[in-house]
Amino acid sequence: MAIAGFDELADLALQSSGFVFRTTQAYLLESRLSHIMRRENFSTLEELANCLRARPNPVFEQEIAAALTSKETRFFSDRKVLSRIVSDILPGLAEQSTGKDNLRILCAGGGSGQEAYSLAILLQEAGLDYLDGRTVDIVSIDICKASTERARSGLFDHFEIQTGLSVQRMLSNFEKTDDHWRARGEIRQRVSFRQQNLLQDLSGLGTFDIILCRNVLKSMATTIAGDVADRMTKQLRSRGLMFLGEGEQLPGLVEGVEASYNARGAYHRPDKSKPSSSEVA
Repeated sequence: MAIAGFDELADLALQSSGFVFRTTQAYLLESRLSHIMRRENFSTLEELANCLRARPNPVFEQEIAAALTSKETRFFSDRKVLSRIVSDILPGLAEQSTGKDNLRILCAGGGSGQEAYSLAILLQEAGLDYLDGRTVDIVSIDICKASTERARSGLFDHFEIQTGLSVQRMLSNFEKTDDHWRARGEIRQRVSFRQQNLLQDLSGLGTFDIILCRNVLKSMATTIAGDVADRMTKQLRSRGLMFLGEGEQLPGLVEGVEASYNARGAYHRPDKSKPSSSEVA
């Protein structure tokens, strides 16, 4: 049975972020909006939808849309991929590059920053302050203003700090601040955070050697996911790689993109002047 107000809010999510909510996911929609509903004294989704209809407010609508796209993030999610990026892929890209621009990594849909901070920790542990004279810049983006601001602060609660982090890494890279833990300055300075809607132009972010966009596209409508993926892959530098979440694929969504021959689980736009990976024996 349809829940009153569901269609209006699901449509807002689709139009604002490309995210798709099916009627069977009404519980998820309610869960992600629960803090807003409590704050605004709404008891039901219908009351919230009626308010949006009666008193349109772009700022409030953006907050709701951002809340609906929130996803659970944790430290060192898929640590094998992150470790391979730091230990193998980044040094390889540095060796192959002809210029002297800094190496750049983009974490798309970065939430409250755990993925970006995990990379920063690995870089710190590996002593990779410089690769062939270049620094490694990490940029994390998310549609949600609140998540972006919290990520920038480097503050995590007791539950978050224990999800994916070993005790040794927690004590080495974070310091206790009242009831929270804050990433130390040397970790925070490795990462920059920006509020960014993936449905909008991404060219202002610049180009990247590595793009991580994991478990984001699968929540979007197929045509929208294809448009977003196309825009993101166009921000890849020569030899740049894009990583998706487990079970996600780019072929079929984006033309001219194929799986990397050298980096399992990654995709790239092949150099047309050279044989594609599928042509390599």
